[in-house]
Amino acid sequence: MSISIETVRVGKDYYLVNYGEVHEFRVTKATGHKDFECKDLTTLEEFNLSELTAYGKGKDYEFYEIEIEE
Repeated sequence: MSISIETVRVGKDYYLVNYGEVHEFRVTKATGHKDFECKDLTTLEEFNLSELTAYGKGKDYEFYEIEIEE
């Protein structure tokens, strides 16, 4: 079961699939109501979370927190 945008926290890592695009990113800053600045864990590209869902949610939509085992 995918998580909700309301459960996103700054400093946590997330995995999102939407319309065939896969993103693994860290949330770096809350910028407004249900929007966040993020940094891609692979490319270090910075973007807003809202950009990943700007065109809605596809049939393949998945959104999870990445659990890091210590």
